[in-house]
Amino acid sequence: MRVAISLAVLAVLVAPLAAQGHGPKRYGVAPDRAVVVTREVLGRRGFEVIRVETVGNDQIVWYRAGHRGRRG
Repeated sequence: MRVAISLAVLAVLVAPLAAQGHGPKRYGVAPDRAVVVTREVLGRRGFEVIRVETVGNDQIVWYRAGHRGRRG
């Protein structure tokens, strides 16, 4: 009896693990492409990219709020 209950509990716990790895695939993006897309998205949202720094494997994007159609 205990063996049957143990197997049932084990089957319930292992079932979600079988689905792991079958989700949407992730892919790598070249750093220069990532910067282009970042500039484009920030520009569409009304921000201005000031500069992009590379520190080790990281890229730091400096940006500020644009004028968003307002002057002065």
